[in-house]
Amino acid sequence: MKIAVLGTGGGGRAHAAKLLQLGHEVYVGTRDVETTLARTEPDMMGNPPYSQFLADHPGIQLRTFADAAQAADLVINGIDGASALTALTAIADHLAGKTLIDYAVPYLYNPQVEHPWPTPFGVMPKLVPCDDDSLAEQIQRALPEVKVVKSFVTQEQDTVVDPQAIGGGDHTIFVAGDDDQAKKTVTELLQSYGWTDILDLGGLVAARGMEMYAHMHAAIGMALGMGTPFGVKIVRR
Repeated sequence: MKIAVLGTGGGGRAHAAKLLQLGHEVYVGTRDVETTLARTEPDMMGNPPYSQFLADHPGIQLRTFADAAQAADLVINGIDGASALTALTAIADHLAGKTLIDYAVPYLYNPQVEHPWPTPFGVMPKLVPCDDDSLAEQIQRALPEVKVVKSFVTQEQDTVVDPQAIGGGDHTIFVAGDDDQAKKTVTELLQSYGWTDILDLGGLVAARGMEMYAHMHAAIGMALGMGTPFGVKIVRR
């Protein structure tokens, strides 16, 4: 399958590398190809320059967001939550009719809040929107011809592409969306990653809960020690 991964951060790299390993044709989207390739320093998360990643993964093609999306049958959104809606709207014509997997978290960093939540990495970001809307729903309203599925967002992306790394893979991941065929496509991709417990939460409105879980995920991570891999398991009766 031809798959585009929009975003060159750690999450996007994890998906691009795994998809290439699985034999897919992989296109990675970035805002400006020349700028991305010109960087010689690690990014803000410590990832090495993207040119090094490409050298280590021959076959991955780096393109603009628009060109990557146009070339693909399936698109994975790894653009940061604050920029995702604007960036995706700008390439709407290239996304029309396609399934878009959205794992962005709509974080507002350095928020001015009455009761801040201190963390090892500064004040906990604020979720905007929250409660009565979600980023995934905003994307769907802005791009009505796109089949948006929220998934991947409740787990670190290194674990999404390698669920067996934790508990032998015995943990749960979720999908939500309004198009059943699109959710089937995403479920099949997750199965190819190695997931066996995939819970369909229903319509895209459930993305609200998935995005809000980001705070709980952070709290668990801090309790275990930052960087400790973990998963969650839905235990049925």
